[in-house]
Amino acid sequence: MGRLFWKFFFCILLAQITATVGIGSILWLEAHSNDKTRSDVDESPPAAFRVEAAAATLHFGGVDALRRLLTQQNRRPIYAVDEQARELLSRPVPAAALLQARALVTRQPGVVEEVQANDGHRYVLFQAPLGGFNGSLHMDRAQALRLFEGRAGATHFLETPARDLIPFLPLIAAILASLIFAFLLAWYFAQPIRHLKQAFNDAAEGNLDRRLSLAMGGRRDELSDLGRDFDRMTQKLQALMISQRRLLHDVSHELRSPLARLQASIGLALQQPEKIHESLQRIAREGGRIDKLVSELLTLSKLETGVMHTRIEAIDMQDLLAGIIDDAQFEANAKNCKVVWRAKVNALVDGDPELLQRALENVLRNAVKYSPADNEITLATSLDETTKRLTVSMLDQGPGVPASELKLIFEPFYRGSNTNASGHGLGLAIAIRIVEALSGSITARNREQGGLRVDIMLPLSATITQ
Repeated sequence: MGRLFWKFFFCILLAQITATVGIGSILWLEAHSNDKTRSDVDESPPAAFRVEAAAATLHFGGVDALRRLLTQQNRRPIYAVDEQARELLSRPVPAAALLQARALVTRQPGVVEEVQANDGHRYVLFQAPLGGFNGSLHMDRAQALRLFEGRAGATHFLETPARDLIPFLPLIAAILASLIFAFLLAWYFAQPIRHLKQAFNDAAEGNLDRRLSLAMGGRRDELSDLGRDFDRMTQKLQALMISQRRLLHDVSHELRSPLARLQASIGLALQQPEKIHESLQRIAREGGRIDKLVSELLTLSKLETGVMHTRIEAIDMQDLLAGIIDDAQFEANAKNCKVVWRAKVNALVDGDPELLQRALENVLRNAVKYSPADNEITLATSLDETTKRLTVSMLDQGPGVPASELKLIFEPFYRGSNTNASGHGLGLAIAIRIVEALSGSITARNREQGGLRVDIMLPLSATITQ
């Protein structure tokens, strides 16, 4: 499971925890409020029965009869408080209990009774809960009078809109928490998706310059990975488009020269029939150059698209290199150069013999071409038992290549800026694609004593070391 999954998971979990804490807090507050507002008056049916009996005693027997009745009660006593907040037996009564009793006179008759006595006072009768009062017992006379005179205020204490909303508060808290976290989650994921959508629209219209890495900021999830992958994709597409345009330009340029010479030769043959033999020879040479160029382009195209049909077999590198060196020596004799094979090894490499021969031959012939007369071209082989790879190194004593152009020499139609050699610039491009198709690699670097060194590394099939 990826990082995006865990972000969804923890966001939803946090929303649930927040909603749970909110609901739990509201329920606790409601319970706490109920404890504070109702715990000082017993509202049970037995308490209501006793209160009604005490009210009847006061109504028919008077204050003295009620006093005797209250004196005889030990557990769960009934309290009788007049309008001056004085309890009949002078017992302390908390302010909260008086406030609740006064409010319940009209709301729950029977639980609390208010009776006009024969001594001219009106008494509120109620029973305390089991365990006694929870509220404070301290109340001055002025506060008690305010409580008893403020019937509307006492009723408002228990009948506020906030208390009516308490049953709905858990639902409201859950909805608010879900809305907040849903909004944050949607905003967090919608922003990069908008960037991706705009980038894909730009790419579809041909604009490959847009990059998403900066727009993603410091994100570390699958969406930011997708943005970086998009950047790599557009960079490669842009490079391919530039390469395609350059290839088209280079092919047009390379074909232009031999075609121009062909047209000139045909014109010369038509104007000077006596030189038709020389013109035909020129036409044959230019036709051969065009044929070679088209053949190399076809080979390069097949290698790049992966449709080159190859036969894979174990190749004896000693025999293959010996034949390549003999052919290269034939060309080197024209410049009085010598091709030397040093550090010979016996090794087997899996691949297509014709393609591998062509790749190695292109590199070696390139070394012969750029080496000055009366010099030596060296071919060396070595084995790496750790990586199981064979390295074929080719060293010349030519002008070398500027450091900034070492990677460019493997591009199609590239010619070094410090050389004037002929050719189409496709030999090394074909070589690197053949080597890479065989899971190998090829690198070039300048030698300290002058010249260029090209190393071709190929995976071994089997090795026999002399």
